[in-house]
Amino acid sequence: MIRYLFIFIGLFIFTSCWPTRVSFQDLNFPEEWKAFTVKTFDNNAPNTPLSYAPTLTESVKDAIQNNTSLNLVSSSADDPQLEIEGVINNYSISPVALQEGDQAAKNRLSVSATFTIFINAPEEDEMTVNSNRFVDYDANTDLGVVETTLLEEVNAQIVQDIINKLFSNW
Repeated sequence: MIRYLFIFIGLFIFTSCWPTRVSFQDLNFPEEWKAFTVKTFDNNAPNTPLSYAPTLTESVKDAIQNNTSLNLVSSSADDPQLEIEGVINNYSISPVALQEGDQAAKNRLSVSATFTIFINAPEEDEMTVNSNRFVDYDANTDLGVVETTLLEEVNAQIVQDIINKLFSNW
């Protein structure tokens, strides 16, 4: 009897703790969508690291590939149903949380970008996504030391904006 009680409690705990599926695989988008392409984003923002536009481009490609059933194709000649282009408009660092004596306790790294998504199937359409994201960091920290980590955080937010817009209208 006690053995069955332990089995019951074990099964209850095991099934109640089972993780829910967290994925974009079940996103609701047209069945015609099989492939996508992402053109390397343009960089129109001064002071942006040279590698930032390609890094953001790869982040978008990876997120869509890893979280949807869409396949990445190399060019529009391969007949993708989605084509994504983007422009980085702003990259800035500004003080926030000013303290006594006009000293900043924190700095803010801000990135603004505009993306155009061309939809070729089931019917032609075009979407624009404007993303303005930022991350704060301690003003006493050297930006060169934390910039890569900060940009990864900003990229994750920007990618989420694109995915939300792309898959929210279907």
